[in-house]
Amino acid sequence: MAKLLPLQSFSLQETEDGYRLLVSAIGGESIYVSITPDQMDDIIDSLENAMGGEAEGAEDDEGEAF
Repeated sequence: MAKLLPLQSFSLQETEDGYRLLVSAIGGESIYVSITPDQMDDIIDSLENAMGGEAEGAEDDEGEAF
């Protein structure tokens, strides 16, 4: 299992085939990860879910859009 380190920084660049993500951890090495467009969609969906759902078309507790 990979060692869990606190995030120091990250950067995302678009490439011809998708994206390139650079992740740096405090006290650790930096790594580049290539991401396909489908994987990026999955990442975005996961982040939206973690933040409480999609902002676009979201409704408040009374069912009213905001």
